[in-house]
Amino acid sequence: MSVTFVPEKYRRKAVINQETIQRLLEENDQLIRCIAEYQNKGRAVQCAQYQQILHRNLVYLATIADSSPSTQTKSVSES
Repeated sequence: MSVTFVPEKYRRKAVINQETIQRLLEENDQLIRCIAEYQNKGRAVQCAQYQQILHRNLVYLATIADSSPSTQTKSVSES
């Protein structure tokens, strides 16, 4: 799970590698499945809790993507 919303003094240096990103993507997949299941059952409170976690993970992944050098930009500008 992301450390994006944890105060700076409590953060450890997160190791961002392909394994970490893959775990987050798998967690997001499971969260989406749980959200859909709770929506079908009409359990809004549980659904909202999982949506908050999913949102946090997505923001963290977007932050990683924004801070990484983009190979896509290079290939587009070279064309």
